[in-house]
Amino acid sequence: MTAAVDFELPARLEAHEPPEARGLARDEVRLLAGRPSGVSHHRFAELPALLRAGDVLVVNTSGTLAASVGVVGLPMRLHFSTRLPDGRWAVEVRGRDLRPLPGRAGVLRLPGGASVTLEEPYTRGRLWTATVRAPLPVPDYLRRYGHPIRYPYVRREWPLSAYQTVFATVPGSAEMPSAARPFSERVVTRLVAAGVQFAPLLLHTGVASPEAHERPYPEWFSVPAATARVVNDARAAGGRIVAVGTTAVRALESAVTDGTVTAREGFTDLVITPSRGVRVVDGLLTGFHEPRASHLDLLAAVAEPSTLRECYAEALRHGYLWHEFGDVNLLLP
Repeated sequence: MTAAVDFELPARLEAHEPPEARGLARDEVRLLAGRPSGVSHHRFAELPALLRAGDVLVVNTSGTLAASVGVVGLPMRLHFSTRLPDGRWAVEVRGRDLRPLPGRAGVLRLPGGASVTLEEPYTRGRLWTATVRAPLPVPDYLRRYGHPIRYPYVRREWPLSAYQTVFATVPGSAEMPSAARPFSERVVTRLVAAGVQFAPLLLHTGVASPEAHERPYPEWFSVPAATARVVNDARAAGGRIVAVGTTAVRALESAVTDGTVTAREGFTDLVITPSRGVRVVDGLLTGFHEPRASHLDLLAAVAEPSTLRECYAEALRHGYLWHEFGDVNLLLP
């Protein structure tokens, strides 16, 4: 449990469907801005007015896979989380009700003649290390047989397009890097016109926030040389580096050497906590995270604990919505 924030999340504040199904455009979700001087309430389309010329938004270009596949002959679903450095996969077994199942070692048959062999637990009671045998590369197999990962609070299936951000160009994430979902072409255009720069990077994220501080799993990331240059130049000129999502924080911070961002790619299992801190990130645009989620530790490494507590108290008080289809929180220095 993070020391910065602890709260109970009422079920009524869970976003059950995309904002479009609630009559809103993507960029009309609510945005709660938090600074040491206080909080303010906005719509996401107002983001350009909250940033300033010279700021850099670091965005994740990973696209979402249809990473959930039904198990043949059993009331189960298998979630493909992340490809591991040795070529195996971390996977999760879920029941028909979409809740976690403990699973056991053995072979699970999947549609299209594929199979997955659960070999040993990767984290206690949730993720397994598994060997996948499929007639196609896994991303292509999932495109044909998979569905987007869905949790019980999302009451019906939505197409994969509902789980893609405007920045998604390289498929590979088990779940959407959802902090970027509210961006629209018109907001991006207005930000560029206001002098805000975009710096793309890549991190293929696995299944949602590790629970109860489980063992972190490695995720593939890539920080291009052009992004490193944009970030370093902006910092030298006094601009603020604002990461869009916790995935962007982890990728960017994994490429820092002696306070400077360098081009880098590979697997990262970096865990960011208040004691570790951040080296180059000044602010963060993120969704609202569940109680006791490990992501809250990362937020507390970016924002003052008092700011974080005030943001979550305000979000609960004013009925902001949680999860991938919910509202967003902008944390600024």
